[in-house]
Amino acid sequence: MILRRRQLPYLRECDPLTGQVIRASKTTAVRYECDRPGELIHMDVKKIGRIPDGGGWKAHGRTMSRTTAAKKARLGYDYVHSVIDDHSRFAYSEILPDEKGVTCAAFLTRAAAYFTAAGIGHIQRLMTDNAFAYRHSTAMREVTTSLGARQLFIRPHCPWQNGKAERFNRTLATEWAYYHVFNTNEARSAALAPWIEHYNNQRRHSAIGGQPPISRLSPT
Repeated sequence: MILRRRQLPYLRECDPLTGQVIRASKTTAVRYECDRPGELIHMDVKKIGRIPDGGGWKAHGRTMSRTTAAKKARLGYDYVHSVIDDHSRFAYSEILPDEKGVTCAAFLTRAAAYFTAAGIGHIQRLMTDNAFAYRHSTAMREVTTSLGARQLFIRPHCPWQNGKAERFNRTLATEWAYYHVFNTNEARSAALAPWIEHYNNQRRHSAIGGQPPISRLSPT
């Protein structure tokens, strides 16, 4: 009530990293959830800046990013590829050097194997945005076909249609990439796989009744 009297937003309405109010370009009136694991898988890539040895702005403050040394470093980016199951919210991520078609296709192959081991044996549909690698890559088409899946593309400039992937990317950033102070890029990279295991097996998910994603998968 105090926040509303002062016309301030709730914390849930703000970006955890910047404190700015999250302004969606569109609110989806129809919310959906697939009935079975594997019925629909969302796929996306999140680009994050690499951490210089000794730590970046998280360790030394925002002014560090404006120093001459920091500008000269130009460490580039890591590309975090992720897939998430629409029904269970079970997810898989890898850090890869780029977002080219062959890279995306190889990642999808490994992600499908990871899902199979967890009990998601058949991916029926794969939803992505309209990135060049997703829409025009022969390798992506071949892997999708080999999985017996049908690829779906969101409408251009409508990221909310792939909202579960977008939301997972935000969780990935706040609970893994920027949650701890990492002094090297290698240390952050090494922390991703354990975080994914925690997310799938222990972290309670509000959208599925406060249970972890693994609770919606059949034992294998």
